[in-house]
Amino acid sequence: MSSFVVESGDEVILIDPLAPRPSQRSFWDRLEARPPTVVVVLKPDHVRDVDLFAHWYDADVYGPYLFWLDDTPRTQLKEIRPGDVLPGGLQLVSDGRGMMETPVYLPQQRALVFADGMTAPGGELRVWWTPVLEHGALPALRALLDLPFEYVLVSHGEPVHRRADFEAALEREPWSRPTDG
Repeated sequence: MSSFVVESGDEVILIDPLAPRPSQRSFWDRLEARPPTVVVVLKPDHVRDVDLFAHWYDADVYGPYLFWLDDTPRTQLKEIRPGDVLPGGLQLVSDGRGMMETPVYLPQQRALVFADGMTAPGGELRVWWTPVLEHGALPALRALLDLPFEYVLVSHGEPVHRRADFEAALEREPWSRPTDG
């Protein structure tokens, strides 16, 4: 799994952060040199280490308004919704899944970031299957083509992809479609 650090405007932003082992000094050294000012969680089950980062760096924390009962953070998250603009100019977008995930567009980096709505098993970018694929997710993802992005960042599989990979993913079979019977 991947998480991301982005500098945008005057902000250092952690997106869906995972705390690596203490032995991974290069990560911790980078954060110590430029401490995060904002933490953004894109999906309820990605709250993982948000409490650690919020405590260690006293960052503003944004995220979903609902969580799984056994995975509720202690940190009070500022609610996110598609259409919101966060510090650093990050723009929250819809992936058509009823806010089970809220992807983010990074205008300065010309990148889209997904928690799980897009995935890259074996390195190939694909849409993660959902019951609302045809009538919700695919139309919303196609609408994102109006944004001037060049990169797509995903949490699962190979993390960095190009716009052409995103376009191709919209046409291929989704990832993890349930089998009939």
